[in-house]
Amino acid sequence: MDKEKTLKELARALDFIERGDELTQEEMKAIEKDTIENYTEYYNSGYMDFRKSCTPDGATVEWASEGEHVFDVYGNEFIDCIGGFGTYIAGHRNPEIIKYVEHQLHRLTLSSTELIEPLRGYACKALAMVTPGDIKFSYLTNGGAEAVEMALKLAMLSNGAGYFISTVHGFHGKSIGALSMTGNDVFRERYYPNLLPKVQFIEHGNAEALETAICNLEAIGEHVTAFICEPVQGESGFIIPPKGYLKDVREICSKHGVLWIADEIQTGLGRTGNLWGQDRDGVAADIMTFGKVSSGGAIPCTGIAYTQDVFDKSGLADNPFILGSPTFGGNAIACSALLSVINYIVKNDIPKTVAEKGAYYLEGLKKVAEGRPHVDDVRGIGLMLALEFDSPEYGWEVSKEMFAQNVMVAGTLNNARVIRIEPPAIQTYETIDKVIAAMDHALAEVEKRWK
Repeated sequence: MDKEKTLKELARALDFIERGDELTQEEMKAIEKDTIENYTEYYNSGYMDFRKSCTPDGATVEWASEGEHVFDVYGNEFIDCIGGFGTYIAGHRNPEIIKYVEHQLHRLTLSSTELIEPLRGYACKALAMVTPGDIKFSYLTNGGAEAVEMALKLAMLSNGAGYFISTVHGFHGKSIGALSMTGNDVFRERYYPNLLPKVQFIEHGNAEALETAICNLEAIGEHVTAFICEPVQGESGFIIPPKGYLKDVREICSKHGVLWIADEIQTGLGRTGNLWGQDRDGVAADIMTFGKVSSGGAIPCTGIAYTQDVFDKSGLADNPFILGSPTFGGNAIACSALLSVINYIVKNDIPKTVAEKGAYYLEGLKKVAEGRPHVDDVRGIGLMLALEFDSPEYGWEVSKEMFAQNVMVAGTLNNARVIRIEPPAIQTYETIDKVIAAMDHALAEVEKRWK
């Protein structure tokens, strides 16, 4: 290591952080250039190819955010309709959330891990007060995939190791266990044959297929541990199951002694127009995951929540570390964000706001898409809205055209055939009108030049 060179580079980067609001034009250009070079040389050059903000001439460098907007390093303003893939339901740097995180930063940051710390207890109690049905206990983690891993392990501890059933095109993360439940071959194929072996996939939204799969496995003497599904499939393009599907899932799982895991990482805490995706059918899972919104848009915070019965059968009371022991899971800063975002959502009835704005959005998007030859579908639930095109290439062009109008939308991971709009609940109706007008313009422009 060249100590002098290393410290010089670190001092330069830290100075940019410290003086972030006072940069010269020359420094802004330097940051843009550095970012492109550093991503290419030290992070992953392939990452640049998947960003619509990246062109042969450069890239848009995100530098600041507030409310419903993101700003590049030059101060240019973008309407954020991606929202961290559902994270920013309360907007960027919501002052009602940030103030509690800032207070906690000046008191206790993480934890000694030996003593007990009060915010974790307050956060778990708050979750028990807002989760559906008899769901009571919580376990806090750092990322969505980690939460899914813990849900799978808890299901095995509580109901014995056996088969898991998941859904085609479902997405649950990319760690080994979560990836084993993910029904998309593009993420799985490079890891065969080392994924979990006892997993079957069924059609999403088809309760009859679930019961058939369980019965077939039982008929040959196999044990089914759990069924995992998203209340609305997120990464596959906001696929909404028929009303009543989750009610049927609940009845089937209870009938056969199979645990139901509801993956609410993207749907939870108001995103669908209900507090939880399960609430649409008035049912509750045995185990659920949560994330994204639970961060408050401030610091990663995810976890699982589960019933007393699951807890009692798991053996966790005898050995609380058998499930896992993440060093940073449920840390004091994350819990301050979680407590403040739950407070914000409940106090402001965010699900109601999301339902109303989502209906307004959907009506406007359907109107501008009507009659467009390359638009296959417009759908949505709450502020999970999607336009589906007849090819990924067409969706990619629409996405880029929206970005040219300073509106950020996104495809679903590697597939731009579906463009999703997932804005914060604080987005104003005036801004919604701007987004709909921008989409109208984008569809018209791409249609004119499309070959």
